[in-house]
Amino acid sequence: MDTHTPYPLSASPPSLEPEIERELLRAYIDSANDGIFVVCDEMKFHVANPLMATWIGISETELTAHGQRMPITELLGPTETEALFREHFRTALEGRATRFEMEINPPRGEPRWVEISMNRVRLNNGELVIGILRDVTERRMLQTTLQHHVSHDDLTGLVNRREFQQRLQALVDSVKTNRGSHVLAYIDLDQFKLVNDTCGHLAGDELLRLLGQQLKQLTNRRDVVARLGGDEFGLLLYDRPIEEGMRVAEALRTAMAGYRFAWDGRSFEVTASVGLCAVGDDTVSAEDALSAADAACYVAKDQGRNRVQLYLGGTACTGRRQEMQWVARLQKALDENRFQIWQQQILDLRRAPGEGAGHVEMLLRLIGEDGAIVAPDRFFPAAERYGLMPAIDRWVVQHLLLDEQHGGLQAEMARTSATHCAINLSGASLNDDMFMAFLEDALRRTTLAGDRLCFEITETVAVTHFGRTREVMHAIKQFGCRFALDDFGSGMSSFSYLKNLPVDYLKIDGTLVRHIVEDAADFAMVEAINRVGAALGLKTIAEFVESEAALRRLREIGVDYAQGYAIHRPQPLFGESGPA
Repeated sequence: MDTHTPYPLSASPPSLEPEIERELLRAYIDSANDGIFVVCDEMKFHVANPLMATWIGISETELTAHGQRMPITELLGPTETEALFREHFRTALEGRATRFEMEINPPRGEPRWVEISMNRVRLNNGELVIGILRDVTERRMLQTTLQHHVSHDDLTGLVNRREFQQRLQALVDSVKTNRGSHVLAYIDLDQFKLVNDTCGHLAGDELLRLLGQQLKQLTNRRDVVARLGGDEFGLLLYDRPIEEGMRVAEALRTAMAGYRFAWDGRSFEVTASVGLCAVGDDTVSAEDALSAADAACYVAKDQGRNRVQLYLGGTACTGRRQEMQWVARLQKALDENRFQIWQQQILDLRRAPGEGAGHVEMLLRLIGEDGAIVAPDRFFPAAERYGLMPAIDRWVVQHLLLDEQHGGLQAEMARTSATHCAINLSGASLNDDMFMAFLEDALRRTTLAGDRLCFEITETVAVTHFGRTREVMHAIKQFGCRFALDDFGSGMSSFSYLKNLPVDYLKIDGTLVRHIVEDAADFAMVEAINRVGAALGLKTIAEFVESEAALRRLREIGVDYAQGYAIHRPQPLFGESGPA
């Protein structure tokens, strides 16, 4: 066996010749996929590999010419970039490896983002720093794109609501120490739905995009313009007194009012309602400021649209703001199941006293976070304005018709000898296809017979959405359910509709019933409604019956049913603990 080896296995291989080592090192440096440089403690070039030289647009020969070595700091770009490099260079000279990212913008090369790693190398005749540059431009561009998508609206390119709120909160935080005066504007387009409904969502999207561009052009570069959602925009005016903010807002409103949007041969006038509020050291939070500006915007809409409204804490703005605060409270109450169903008996005036209730109406109460009972007149306006009624109506239907442990609604009706149960439906739910599909499914699944259910719809809703109301009534009546027209007589304009609506009951508006004893006009109107109902084969129910005297007058007229405190005060349907 050949046992010859060039050197003993236990020994180190002989060192390469210095010249060969230099050539191998140079070959490695030149073939590297990263830019490599070596500079002295004065940051002047000693080595620059071909890729590094290409990036900065100057050959290694020129960079390292004897007596004329160029400092790397002259080739990096802006002053702040040079300052960052110097900071990390000092770290490397102290013997600590460093790695950082920066954008270089050399005079003769293309700008690019690089990741730089630097280490110190000590030699007999001094110290050098070797640096490796890796091109991360593509990654940085991707990060920038992703960050842009996170913080900007895809349709308009404007800042989105999340980013806008963060910038607003940063401003609120800073103004507490730095003082200053700033203005927040909340902009809501008027009649935007008309464009969507007439020309489709593509037209609506194009209108939003164009208006977003216009808002951007009409404001300063420092101002922040955002799309807050739907057809709502936000504007943050930095370092402006409220008087100047009003002038800017009025100029924006005027410019938008003069804008004509054309689509597929149609032309639309575009206007906007604008709400303003000051952002100062008394501003509590971004949410507080947005709530104030939004409230002012709604007041501008209520007062006729196409106007600017400043939030001053007046009755109108304060009332609207309180409504908006209800939105979060109602959503939380739905999430936490803090509603409660109450009942009020409706007396059949044809029954003898003591025979029990003919009908019961289901009423809703909110259990506040402090445990207090909140009546619906406190929260229904906000729920209706901000689209929460379908969710609330869904909760009611779910708990009445589908949660039937221990007998549920059916057992309670048996206990009170009630023959029918009345459930209120809002106009928003009536026009919500998803809610109506849910209701029909609940009616198929419930164990309570459909002919024992009566749904109440207000006269105003029925008249305003006549076609939809009639369609829904016919669909629900297939399950045997009945319908009552609530608050009838409040407008006295819908007698002609009665012949075309499959209504079973007329609930006479309580404002007419309440003073029936002492007011001859109210008595005559209740009597007239009762006669019309009888002629059409409808049963009548008088609301707000609060005295025995009123009850006697209703019996004289021939009203079929009565409801009010004189008969029964509302109470929880399932007792204080609710259904199991």
